[in-house]
Amino acid sequence: MASQDLDAFAAWVEDLMRERDYDIDSPRGGGKSRIADEAGVHRAAVTRLLQRQSMPDLETTRRLARVLGVPVRDMLIRSGRLTAEELADPHEQSTSPAPGVEFGRRPTLEEVAELLGVPADRREMFVRVVEQFLPNDAPTLKDGHGRDQDEAQA
Repeated sequence: MASQDLDAFAAWVEDLMRERDYDIDSPRGGGKSRIADEAGVHRAAVTRLLQRQSMPDLETTRRLARVLGVPVRDMLIRSGRLTAEELADPHEQSTSPAPGVEFGRRPTLEEVAELLGVPADRREMFVRVVEQFLPNDAPTLKDGHGRDQDEAQA
């Protein structure tokens, strides 16, 4: 990752923090600790980002997005982890099923990646990232019917 990407992302996050009244500028303001506590992340991760030392991991990014009130999609794109094309807005997609996808059947994450135009060499990463944001109690998308592959074959 280029340092200019980290600089731009950190500057954007700083602006969001200031807009939401986190005092990150004064040494004793407590803003870094407060946002870390509210997000449930280590203060060091916030400090490293603000000092342009490192990009937060995906879970920290997700938690910061929630606290800052921005879509995770925006955080991932602005951080340079994924492009807008890789995270295309599903509301902009056609409502008709894609070729090869049965109507009324929920597509698999692999099919979603293909529909969104995620390059084949990045689809595995796409699936791993998306799975992190699915609720634990949501049906899996492994076979398109909310069942894991093993259950579907039983």
